[in-house]
Amino acid sequence: MRAIRVSAAIIRRGGRILAAERGYGDYKGYWEFPGGKREEGESGEEAVIREIWEELGVHVAVDSLLGTIEHEYHDFRLIMDCYICHITGGAVTLMEHDAMRWLSSEELGSVSWLPADMAVVELIRGGGAI
Repeated sequence: MRAIRVSAAIIRRGGRILAAERGYGDYKGYWEFPGGKREEGESGEEAVIREIWEELGVHVAVDSLLGTIEHEYHDFRLIMDCYICHITGGAVTLMEHDAMRWLSSEELGSVSWLPADMAVVELIRGGGAI
């Protein structure tokens, strides 16, 4: 089974975290923490900064690593490094997603998360990342 390494952003603002609804692919309609695949030679932090610029049109700064999630989907194994970030410039523009919401910790269960992202929700709840 092939492994894919990605970086995801847990973007915080005013006690809330950004959730984005996928706008494409097999998992269209599910919610995720935005981010994407690392390019060769790129660090996890560099990848998350680049991916958020490409997907949301904003600049972010990485505050810390929340943790790494590994999840097996039916055709690949996902290794996802999750970084707590904050926006440093720009206005969020959805380029790959259909919707977004700023969720409080109590609202995290109000959307249908991708399986790997649900594990991130549990990390957030357990560690008080908001």
